[in-house]
Amino acid sequence: MTAQYGQNYGQQPHPYYGAPQSPYGGPPPQGPIRPRILWIVLSWVFFLVTLVVGGVLFAAGVGSTIANIGEIAPSSSFQGGETVKVTIDPADSPAIWAAAGQPTDVQCQVTGADPSRQITLDKAAGSQTLTYDGTEWEMLFTIGVPAKGEYQVACDGEGVTFGVGKQLLSAVTADAAGGLVGGLAALVILPGLGFLIAVIVTIVVLVRRGRARRRMMGMY
Repeated sequence: MTAQYGQNYGQQPHPYYGAPQSPYGGPPPQGPIRPRILWIVLSWVFFLVTLVVGGVLFAAGVGSTIANIGEIAPSSSFQGGETVKVTIDPADSPAIWAAAGQPTDVQCQVTGADPSRQITLDKAAGSQTLTYDGTEWEMLFTIGVPAKGEYQVACDGEGVTFGVGKQLLSAVTADAAGGLVGGLAALVILPGLGFLIAVIVTIVVLVRRGRARRRMMGMY
């Protein structure tokens, strides 16, 4: 049996040397990383805005407190030995105030049109003082009247200036303290909320940007 040997000298196909295809598809698309850093900047700008607004509201609360002090102090005054007619409302927690350069003995009385209706004068508890419009006042007596009306107030005291105003503690508790507490709350709560939002936005943006960057690098 004779073996046949031959060789084909025809053109052979060339192997393909192109880039290997990834079994996971093409590379991830390239582009700007999201979310943008702008969100972090805006969140901290918002915090600064809340800080400013809180400061403005706090200042308004302090201003309200000062205005209430003006309502507590006597709006008009009279000298020792004088008798004045004053409209007194028990709802205002009325009180007699005095301004003197040195300690001195004083006496006051309040009378109304109807002698049968009881009027009381009680010594102020402790030392309650305030300074308003350059005058230092000390509260002497609290006034108890049965109803709103016109009353005669007379006080004796050498070199002493008197006036009818409001009781300090009750007025501060009802009005001035409310404005001050509200201002403090605004100063703390608003910036605190703005700071919390800025921190949360910063963390979320940085985490999501990190994940987006790793995806672009083909890490997952």
